[in-house]
Amino acid sequence: MRSTTEVFQPLHADDPPVVAGYRLAARLGAGGMGRVYLSHTPGGRPVAIKVVRPELADDPAFRRRFRREVEAARRVRGAYTAELVDADTDGVPPWLATLYVPGPSLTEAVARRGPLPVSAVLWLMAGVAEALQAVHAAGIVHRDLKPSNVLLAADGPRVIDFGISIAAGLSSHTATGSTVGTPHFMAPEQAVAGEVTPATDVFALGQTAAFAALGEPLYGDGIAPVVLYRIVHEEPDLTLLPEPLRPLIARCLATDPGERATLAEVVEWCRRQLDADADADAADADTGTGARTGADAGAGPAVWREVTGPEAAVPQPVPTPVDPSTAAPTLLLSPARRRATRRRTALITVAAVTAGALVLTGLTWLAGDRFGLRERAAGAPASTPGPTKSAPAETPRSGNPASGNPASGVPRASKPAPNALAASGADVLSPVWLDEKNSLNLREPRLPKDRRGEIRLDCEDDTDCALRSDTSVFVQLFNGKTASLAACRHLLTGATGSEYRTWSLAAADAGTQLCVKNAAGDIAALTIQVKQTALREAAFLQLGMYVWEDAA
Repeated sequence: MRSTTEVFQPLHADDPPVVAGYRLAARLGAGGMGRVYLSHTPGGRPVAIKVVRPELADDPAFRRRFRREVEAARRVRGAYTAELVDADTDGVPPWLATLYVPGPSLTEAVARRGPLPVSAVLWLMAGVAEALQAVHAAGIVHRDLKPSNVLLAADGPRVIDFGISIAAGLSSHTATGSTVGTPHFMAPEQAVAGEVTPATDVFALGQTAAFAALGEPLYGDGIAPVVLYRIVHEEPDLTLLPEPLRPLIARCLATDPGERATLAEVVEWCRRQLDADADADAADADTGTGARTGADAGAGPAVWREVTGPEAAVPQPVPTPVDPSTAAPTLLLSPARRRATRRRTALITVAAVTAGALVLTGLTWLAGDRFGLRERAAGAPASTPGPTKSAPAETPRSGNPASGNPASGVPRASKPAPNALAASGADVLSPVWLDEKNSLNLREPRLPKDRRGEIRLDCEDDTDCALRSDTSVFVQLFNGKTASLAACRHLLTGATGSEYRTWSLAAADAGTQLCVKNAAGDIAALTIQVKQTALREAAFLQLGMYVWEDAA
């Protein structure tokens, strides 16, 4: 038996004990999209829970792709696939659950025992081809078929991560994410960011089968650019493969996608060859010559068990804790109940954040009254908010500005936002309250009560909340840098494309700073003081703002 500790790792300190009601029993591994855990359904069936990495979860574009691909994956039903059983694409973080497949990956099996027998490779190819047929029937191209995405169960192979690899938008050899896949198993058209079709998966199937037969990638090892060059420009050396496999793998690896074997042809070819092997075994038995062994043996259950190795014992479900006040078990929540719970949590969060914002606004009023709130409270008409021009840093002032001493000649200022720098020569506005009914300008009127200003807060249904502009550009400050005019000028240099006109709030928190430049050449530094985006219909930001006019 394989050691349980080799397959099921204990949870780490930073692993959650529960994901959306699924109690985690062990860690199964980690990949490009996130971590994978073992859990169980309420009825006790093992499932694999994949939890998306935070940096991907904070990307609105990823969430949109992930949502589409999960919906497509729900339609996949095949004997050689790991069925998707549950998911929450809007969760924090997003996650999905598939049936757990008890067995090693092809990578692990080859590392343990070396190349597979020819007949086992044929059985592998037939099963993976059937899995890809089910995937393609659901309108998905896998794009990342490779040995680690093929699990070897006792009754045949299982293909995993179908349709999910595209959602990650990641590549092992590009920084932009324009190409999805693993270099050693890519098709030529995929390597050059060309059109990806079901035939792309056939090429990957040929490479995966070659790996199973050789124990190493057909196009060799090396850094990604070198391997990709070979795939695009060189013919593989098929003489390295066992002779019975060469014709089929050669057709799968045709450079022209139109010349590759179809999946139906792969299945038929493998089954015909396996039937011939079985007939030969039967003939040998009838003549008393004995059954073949080793690489010539048929892919019967005994051979497949030798390939997969002993099955590791799956840990038992984690007991559900008992509520001591009622002595009743806490039940797992259904998806509908989970959504209702998240909404109640969001409402509580909104109430708490709003109360905190009101307290902060009250403190700011007492400290500076920048927006004429005292006049409004007294029933007098309020004037337009008047920004305070900060004094140059090198100019000395008498008196104590912090105390509001008239001798200083400077109105008492509100408390600076976290990480904010007392910017020389800037107009200072704080707090600035931005929601989905008003907008923000870098010049007067600073806060128009309509959506025609330069900067808007948008919380659309299919994306995360974001700051958007038709004319201004945004660049975030990182690593605790302060928002000085020099820093913003430097960061905004070259920020001219449309991609700079939307700034996602998914990863933003109190103290987050960004630089803004409008078409007139004004530069501003915005600091988030309060953010409420948990409930879209009541979303708002409270900002601190410095503006340098004509500073670009």
